[in-house]
Amino acid sequence: MSSLNIGFIGLGIMGAPMASHLLNAGYKVTTSTHHKPAPSDLVDAGLTSLDTPRDVAQNNEIIILMVPDTPQVEEVIFGPDGVNEADLKGKIIVDMSSISPMATKDFAARIKKQGGDYIDAPVSGGELGAKNAALSIMVGAAPESFEKVKPLFEVMGKNIIRIGEVGDGQTCKVANQIAVALTIQAVAESLTFASKAGADVERVREALLGGLAQSKILEVHGERMIKRTFDPGFRIELHQKDLNLALSGAHEIGVALPNTANAQQMFNVCRAAGGKGWDHSALVRAIEIMSHHEIG
Repeated sequence: MSSLNIGFIGLGIMGAPMASHLLNAGYKVTTSTHHKPAPSDLVDAGLTSLDTPRDVAQNNEIIILMVPDTPQVEEVIFGPDGVNEADLKGKIIVDMSSISPMATKDFAARIKKQGGDYIDAPVSGGELGAKNAALSIMVGAAPESFEKVKPLFEVMGKNIIRIGEVGDGQTCKVANQIAVALTIQAVAESLTFASKAGADVERVREALLGGLAQSKILEVHGERMIKRTFDPGFRIELHQKDLNLALSGAHEIGVALPNTANAQQMFNVCRAAGGKGWDHSALVRAIEIMSHHEIG
């Protein structure tokens, strides 16, 4: 068993399997129960609990965060009984959430003033990638900090890339979410077109997987669209959060993202239909609603 003590705050759809891999690899993992009790299966696997994020930071060398959005990261670190109330000298905070790159740089600067180090390491791969320890991990960190934490990343993921300095990981994740959203929309449109034209949509997908249109999204989310399995996964409301980061960042730096704006509107159609909690593959429902045709 490793002697390294790991704090892990945020044991949701993604965080729980990620923490499980660390436990299975022999790391001592501690969480905070400030919002809700720890999952029983992780407790059975050896997870321990403390009351607050401050307690977790005080008792662990590396503190991993995996929470939904920028405000939650700020609350965990700088809120009452937050991580920053601990002695952070020599400790590393690793934020694996997907949040604002600019906020990330601000958080890192504040932590460094307290003697701690900060890494942003957002992930891609969804629930399946988290469960299979196959996540892509996009890291913003100083080289020496990256090397310290890399063994943990290797337990949780497969494609681990240091993009650059702090904040660059979050920038990469925003770029990823643009590409994912637009590819989901492309797959949704192609399958809806094929279905309404009368073709066997399962055979169409099979054929497309053998050609230039092949993609992981066509493989995984195309199947979800056909089989109507829209339980998350990755919720539409979270993908919309990421696209908001993309669109606000684009406005700030003067980049045109017309198709990203359109994909956000398609997600808005899903929200209007009660689907903010659907898996993001359910963007197909927006195309179906406007086409008066369901492919499944």
